Amino acid sequence: MQLTFVWWPSLAKYRTASMTEPKSQLTEKQWSLIENLFPQRPVGPAGGRPAIPPRPCLEGILWLLRNGGRWKDLPERFPSYATCWRRLRDWTRSGVWQKAWGRLIRKLDRLGKVRWEQLLADGTFSRAKKGVPRLG
Repeated sequence: MQLTFVWWPSLAKYRTASMTEPKSQLTEKQWSLIENLFPQRPVGPAGGRPAIPPRPCLEGILWLLRNGGRWKDLPERFPSYATCWRRLRDWTRSGVWQKAWGRLIRKLDRLGKVRWEQLLADGTFSRAKKGVPRLG
């Protein structure tokens, strides 16, 4: 017995733009460099809910990286925080995230927009249970 649903929530909000929407995290040129790494998942032969396109998830992840905060702080214009988190996990495990990052960094480096002499380290998530041992 196969059950199918007649109605699924619309994915239209991920395919349209508005003049009042905030600026995209990636330009069209940047997205075209990495788009082939993030293929759209097809609906399976048994049917089911169509997957959220990869670009809105990537935009949500980049928004979070730029602005900081918790996954639950992700604005409603992006897919759910759980979807974005799962995509980041899957893309990291498969190596796609590193490939995309590498392509974009190489492009920026060729354009002379990366300052390799500057480095920022954030230690806010470092754990130091019961204090730190003394340095010798």
